[in-house]
Amino acid sequence: MPDLVRLIGKRLLLGLLTLFAVSVLVFAGTELLPGDLAEVILGQSATPEAVAAIRAKLHLGDPAIVRYWRWFSGVLTGDLGNSLASGRPISTVLAPRLGATLFLASVAAVIAVPLAITLGLLSALWRDRTFDKSASAATLAAISMPEFFIGYLLVYIFAVQLGWFPAISRISPSAGFGDRLWAIALPALTLTMVTTGHMMRMTRAAIVQVLAAPYVEMSELKGTPRKAIIFRHALPNAIGPIANVVVLNLAFLVVGVILVEVVFVYPGMGQLMVDAVAKRDIPLIQACAIVFAITYVGLNMLADIVSILANPRLRHPR
Repeated sequence: MPDLVRLIGKRLLLGLLTLFAVSVLVFAGTELLPGDLAEVILGQSATPEAVAAIRAKLHLGDPAIVRYWRWFSGVLTGDLGNSLASGRPISTVLAPRLGATLFLASVAAVIAVPLAITLGLLSALWRDRTFDKSASAATLAAISMPEFFIGYLLVYIFAVQLGWFPAISRISPSAGFGDRLWAIALPALTLTMVTTGHMMRMTRAAIVQVLAAPYVEMSELKGTPRKAIIFRHALPNAIGPIANVVVLNLAFLVVGVILVEVVFVYPGMGQLMVDAVAKRDIPLIQACAIVFAITYVGLNMLADIVSILANPRLRHPR
C-alpha cells in the first residue's frame, strides 16, 4: 500500500509540474503575438496619450516575469481577470461556454464509450470474421478522416440533403433537453465517429492479447464456452488498458472539440477561444488555454492512476 500511495503521489506531482510548465508556455505564447496590445485595443487612430494610459492600466510596462506571476497567482486563486473585449469578468464569460462544451462532450461520450467497447468485444469474439473485418475497416476509415471533414460530410447528408438536423448548432437559453439534443446531434455524431474508432481498436487489441494468455488456452481446453472466457477472464484483465484509452478519449472530447465547434458554430469553449484570438483578447485566450490544459492533464493523470490500480505489474516496475 505505501508503494501504491507513493506511485500515485508521484503521478500527481508530475501532473502539477506539467501544468506549471504549460502555464509558462501559454503566457510566453501570448507574449509573442505580434503588435502592441494597447494599439490593437484602441485602434490605429489612438493618440499616444491614450496608448500610454491603456498600457499603464494593463501594466504592460512591467517586466514579463512580474506580469506572469500576477496572472499565475490570479489563476491559483480563481481570479482570471476581465475580458478586454467585453470588460466582463472572464469567469462569467467562461462558465456557460464550458458548460456547453461539457454537455456536448457528455452526449458524445454516452454514445461512443458503450458502442466502442461493444464493437471491440464482438470483434475480439469473432476475430478475423466478416464482422471483425467490417468493423475494423469502418473504424479505420473514421480515424483516417479529420473531424472537420466528417462534420462537413454529415452536414451535407443530414442537414442539406435530408433536412433532418440543423447545420448550425444554435441553442436558445430557454431550450429544453430534447431541443438541445436535437441541436447538437451532428456535432455529437462527429465526435462519436472520431473517438469510437480509437476506443474500439484498443478494446479489441486488449481482449485479443488477454485471449492469447496460457490460462485462457487452458480454460478453452477444459471446454469453457467462448463467451464465458471473454466476460469472466478476458474483460476483467483488460479493464486497465480499456479504461486508459477511454479516459484519454474523454480528454479529447473536451479539449479537441475546437474544430467541431467552429464547423457547427457551437457556442462552446473552442468557439470562444477562436473568437478571443480574432479579437486579440489576451486574458481570455490565456484562460481558455489553461482550462483546456487543466482538463487534459487532469484526465491523463486519472488514466495513469486507473492503470496503476488495475495492473499490479505497474506498481513494481523493473
